[in-house]
Amino acid sequence: MLQTSNYSLVLSLQFLLLSYDLFVNSFSELLQKTPVIQLVLFIIQDIAVLFNIIIIFLMFFNTFVFQAGLVNLLFHKFKGTIILTAVYFALSISLHVWVMNLRWKNSNSFIWTDGLQMLFVFQRLAAVLYCYFYKRTAVRLGDPHFYQDSLWLRKEFMQVRR
Repeated sequence: MLQTSNYSLVLSLQFLLLSYDLFVNSFSELLQKTPVIQLVLFIIQDIAVLFNIIIIFLMFFNTFVFQAGLVNLLFHKFKGTIILTAVYFALSISLHVWVMNLRWKNSNSFIWTDGLQMLFVFQRLAAVLYCYFYKRTAVRLGDPHFYQDSLWLRKEFMQVRR
């Protein structure tokens, strides 16, 4: 079971990683003249999203619901967050690769293609949704009914068996 002190530490780490993601999304375009720094920020951002994915799955594995074998129940409750996180991660990596390919050799000129602009908009929209749903999931996983046997869980288990 996730202890209160551990949960607050994990939640703080998740929010720190989300804050870094927000920071890079907000200010990375200001560093287009220095592609090396921008590349390092992008790599750290992608690693932060990957760490958030790992942390959320570790939180899933730690629940009583998962340990009772109701993995489908967890997946059903948090399907939107899981899918959105994967889409956001893919969009972020795609955007970072495209930006670095266009700007690495010629960082003094402003290069902004139509496709890059479209990917940029979709990635930023996905970032807003990712932050909202990820934060909501992280807070919802702090609910004690995920970590102990309860009437709610028994009802869900009986529905799965039918």
